[in-house]
Amino acid sequence: MNYEYEYEYSMTTAMYSVPVAGSPDIPGEGKPRRSVLCPPELVHNYKTPKGDLVSTLYENFLEGVRLSEGGAFLGHRPIVNGVLQPYIWQTYSKVQERTTNFGAGLIHLGLTTQSNFGLFSINRAEWTMSELAGYSYNLVSVPLYDTLGSAAIEFIVNQTEMELIIATADKAAIVLNLKETLPSVKHVVVMGPMDEELVAQGKEVGVAVVAWTDVERSGLDQPVPVSPPQPDDLATICYTSGTTGTPKGALLTHKNVLAAVSSLKLLSVSQKFFIPTPADTHISYLPLAHVFERLVQSTMIAGGAKIGYFQGDTLKLLDDVGVLQPTIFVSVPRLFNRIYDKVMAGVKAKGGIAAFLFNRAYATKKANLRRGTVKHIFWDKLVFGAIRARLGGKVKHIVSGSAPISPDVMDFLRICFSADVYEGYGQTEQAAGLTISYRGDLTSGQVGPPQLCVEVKLRDIPAMNYTSQDKPFPRGEIMLRGHSVFKGYYKAPKQTAETLDKDGWASTGDVGQWDAQGRMMVIDRVKNIFKLAQGEYIAPEKIEAILAKHYLVAQIFVYGHSLKSTLVGIVVPDAETLKVWADNNGLAGKSFEELCALPKVKETIQKDLSTFGRESDLKGFEIVKSITLISELFSIENDLLTPTFKLKRHQVKEKYEADIERMYSEIEP
Repeated sequence: MNYEYEYEYSMTTAMYSVPVAGSPDIPGEGKPRRSVLCPPELVHNYKTPKGDLVSTLYENFLEGVRLSEGGAFLGHRPIVNGVLQPYIWQTYSKVQERTTNFGAGLIHLGLTTQSNFGLFSINRAEWTMSELAGYSYNLVSVPLYDTLGSAAIEFIVNQTEMELIIATADKAAIVLNLKETLPSVKHVVVMGPMDEELVAQGKEVGVAVVAWTDVERSGLDQPVPVSPPQPDDLATICYTSGTTGTPKGALLTHKNVLAAVSSLKLLSVSQKFFIPTPADTHISYLPLAHVFERLVQSTMIAGGAKIGYFQGDTLKLLDDVGVLQPTIFVSVPRLFNRIYDKVMAGVKAKGGIAAFLFNRAYATKKANLRRGTVKHIFWDKLVFGAIRARLGGKVKHIVSGSAPISPDVMDFLRICFSADVYEGYGQTEQAAGLTISYRGDLTSGQVGPPQLCVEVKLRDIPAMNYTSQDKPFPRGEIMLRGHSVFKGYYKAPKQTAETLDKDGWASTGDVGQWDAQGRMMVIDRVKNIFKLAQGEYIAPEKIEAILAKHYLVAQIFVYGHSLKSTLVGIVVPDAETLKVWADNNGLAGKSFEELCALPKVKETIQKDLSTFGRESDLKGFEIVKSITLISELFSIENDLLTPTFKLKRHQVKEKYEADIERMYSEIEP
């Protein structure tokens, strides 16, 4: 495919997307749209500067090796005598050598073309190297989430008939303890340190436990020629974490993932996105078991960039960031919201001249956003330098994905970090490649036009009063078709048919709206809505996103019932800012748990949230009428968050059912 054509596009052009020429009129649907930058054919591969075609993730890795010219690739922080050290690095060429050897070792253990193998670990270099080895020998990776729970792990392993799992020692122990219900498992390959006790446990249950480095060594001693995949070969079966029910395994091919990478590469040609270079660094902490981080890593590899791994504790992430000093920071709204809250609470606490300078600088730069600039020669050094240091001080590009982010927080990131900030939108089923905002477009609240690998349309949702004919802007369920769209769910034809129609259109379950310039705005969720007794529809995630910006709130879950006329909430206060508030209100010396249990604290936060909600334009029926304060954060570990940090709404409701019932009994006796 020839991508050598002229771009006649600038941010002053009226439209970012246009209807697909010749598309038929279908009742109940809007016209499909493509980005104005989309070539005549949807993108699914890219050409190197030398003219070679890259059409698989294996070839993408080879391009990264070439671009790096022997430069650094994967980095981690070793621990020496209990003390974390600076990052040490493996080069691209060394990783290529090791992954080839490891892949050959997997072949010696019995894996063959398109065999499924498991990956069970937090992010680390061996995770990435194992997947790259799979690419080299046309194997299919099947990630196992750290906190899926034993029932889901059993389901995935048995459904995929998995014979080999690559895991860290702690996860290997989980697999061995479940062996009685995992009849297909024959080998467990352990990343990092392991002991003989694990080997002995494996023998007892009929599983060969071997070290990752031993598998690598066997491939070095007995080389096997690589067996590269074809574009339509499966690259991974990525099970959606979900919020309820049995996980579903999305079948993603090399073409699916590379289509999204290729879209970003082509957008970079017109300076609407970036492709990293060997001078760039990314910190990997979002779960590699989720497709978003794997798309990010594939994009880093496409530019020969460096990937440094966090130490494994999200509470210490900013310490790792300070040491690594990444130039690219990819995260989710939850973390960006916390940074926003901390900065704003700190400004409020300081008061005086410091607050005056911050507010003046902030207002000046916010006005400048409307003029298309994120930098200010004076304020960036005087006021925002310390804030930039929170992300290491060298960040040039910030990408938010996985969930909608507040426009206020997007503006905050641009103002305080003087970086290009992008918001992406996608799901597992599209290899995270659905839409992306463009460089230079500083309009918050939108997620950009379709990626160059897909076309997008809106389907009417009559029950929610969303239609593609709505004025002034069309609304409806977001549907897409193209090269990043998955092939279906593994061994689940009924669920596949519910998501993917005969013409290749995939439903997302999200409600979108085209803005005046053809950019997508994600405004609602088809599934996560409910109707109150008086007939008003409620989108709890929208309310949570607003209230979570209050300086006293760390996390919040909003709940409503169709037989009730009001909303209630479970709130985790922010421990640091609550302590400051307590010290100033005669409650100094009390623990966080004690403060959460005090009626005075609850009443204060309840009143503040009501005021804050109204000031943020929440309607009367969207105001939370009663709250319960808890001291335990919603987390992956307690099964209240998915691995991508989305609330597991059903689990939260079940855990706090008694509190919900009590609040309703107090409001509506």
